[in-house]
Amino acid sequence: MQHYQSLKEHYHFTEKEASILKGLQPRMETLADEFIDGFYDYIWGFGKTAKFLKNKEIIAYHRSKIKEWFINLFCGKYDLPYFMYLYKIGEIHVKIGLPTHYVNSAFTYVRTFILTSIEENFKNKEQHIEEIRAVEKIVDINLDVLTSSYREEELSTFLSLSKVEKGILIGLKKFNSYINYFLAGALALVAFFAIVLFGYDIYLLFFSDKGIEKGILTVLGSLLVLWAAIELIHEEINHLQGKGFAIGAFIMLAMAALIRKVLIYSLSAEKSEELLIIAVVIVGLAIAYWLVGAKKRTTID
Repeated sequence: MQHYQSLKEHYHFTEKEASILKGLQPRMETLADEFIDGFYDYIWGFGKTAKFLKNKEIIAYHRSKIKEWFINLFCGKYDLPYFMYLYKIGEIHVKIGLPTHYVNSAFTYVRTFILTSIEENFKNKEQHIEEIRAVEKIVDINLDVLTSSYREEELSTFLSLSKVEKGILIGLKKFNSYINYFLAGALALVAFFAIVLFGYDIYLLFFSDKGIEKGILTVLGSLLVLWAAIELIHEEINHLQGKGFAIGAFIMLAMAALIRKVLIYSLSAEKSEELLIIAVVIVGLAIAYWLVGAKKRTTID
């Protein structure tokens, strides 16, 4: 934490603002219990909080530490021991595997609670602005230090690798990016052929003797495949932007192709056995799609 002074300089945090925060401490101490109650209501909404706060003893200890941190937020003395204190909190978060998303989200509550209190005790505009500015800076500084532990953990993991391991890792990442762009191009090609198929089915509907009923079902099936291909391209774009790989979209495309066959075969009495096999496969794919969706929802919660 040798850089704590430069960190304060980057945020343009002044001694006057430290003094302003110290002046807010008595009021914030009286609000500490209210803050803790609201804070717990907020973090229990994350869904997996119980994984980290497993029993009453841990909860009681955690509540006391959060209350201590909240009051220290307005201590007015932001020196090396204060920043070491914050950094140790961040290390504990990393050690227990607390997602950094939870930390960032919890700070939304912290910021909102404090600013609401300031609004409720408005005296004059100049003091109001100074208090808001000081609070915004110290909250951002705290969040910066707490999340720095995550960045340093990732960096230390990378630096601990040998030269060969680093080269392999970097090479694999580049290769993976090339594969993703190739996949995006291949999906675009699939979408193009789906459009061609749709156009061809439209042509057969008007210029062949296959029958209007079968022709319409064939066109609907082709349209379903085209829709699934477009959805898959959309998911691949999201993946290229850093989001998760959407295996569900591939399952959906397979289901669309099979449903197209069902629509076509449904008018043929000779295809009953094939229809039964396809129906079983579609049910299997539907279950897989539901399981993937359920896992995704659980992860989000």
